[in-house]
Amino acid sequence: MADFDPVTKAVVPAAGLGTRFLPATKATPKEMLPIVDKPAIQYVVEEAASAGLLDVLMVTGKNKRSIEDHFDRAFELEGALEAKGDEHRLSQVREPASLATLHYVRQGEPKGLGHAVLCAKQHVGDHPFACLLGDDLIDYRDPLLKRMIEVRDTFGGSVIALMEVPKEQVSQYGVATIEATAEDDVVRVTDLVEKPPADEAPSNWAIIGRYVIDPAVFAVLEDTPPGRGGEIQLTDALRTLASRGSAEGGPVHGVLFRGRRYDTGDKLDYLRTVVKFAADREDLAPDFVPWLREFLDEIG
Repeated sequence: MADFDPVTKAVVPAAGLGTRFLPATKATPKEMLPIVDKPAIQYVVEEAASAGLLDVLMVTGKNKRSIEDHFDRAFELEGALEAKGDEHRLSQVREPASLATLHYVRQGEPKGLGHAVLCAKQHVGDHPFACLLGDDLIDYRDPLLKRMIEVRDTFGGSVIALMEVPKEQVSQYGVATIEATAEDDVVRVTDLVEKPPADEAPSNWAIIGRYVIDPAVFAVLEDTPPGRGGEIQLTDALRTLASRGSAEGGPVHGVLFRGRRYDTGDKLDYLRTVVKFAADREDLAPDFVPWLREFLDEIG
């Protein structure tokens, strides 16, 4: 195995306005919307921690203070639960603060994902890091991030998670041009394009919200002009790195993910995610699944 710097930090962009969930997100961050009884952002931090990344930087924005509060101690609430002898809920309340060491920086202006990642430059420094987007939840039984870190340890450069999507959906994603490697689930990424029309997409392999990124990306992002949507696109910066050798921060590899991914990016996908999580819960499924079957029969 080559001698590449280890990945020890994670960056979680969480500065979006959440306009697709208004009016709920007028005062509540989209990332704090619950998946049954746990906010989506906690699943993301749990994933980073399970991959050994215990230094987590959250890139936030205005009206996101409740995220910080969630990952902090709540002594008054803890005291009330302790007085009641409610050990189960007490452990649930304490858990978020014990997952990892959380740091926070504000993006200031909504200039896109690339700009949000650039806000992490001072904290990350000259080290590779993972980037996890809160809209994508990866099932804990599918250790995608660990596999991506293994690929980075082998090849260096950056690693992106790729998932095959139907052709009619490629315009919603960044899409990769890929070449096979000796490993079945690893490809070399030779080009990237952000949200191409379906008839112009180079493949059906789309970027989902997990990245392991070489620190060379910061210098590239500083020189990356606004792209699609007038925003600084991380995809454009990774496209530049894909053409470089290891001495210049390249190359870019992809892990072909065929596991369980849950999308919370819009209302319909969010509802699907909540139903799937509820149906998989041992404490809820025995009552929830039969009710769901009856309800579906009722509405035809």
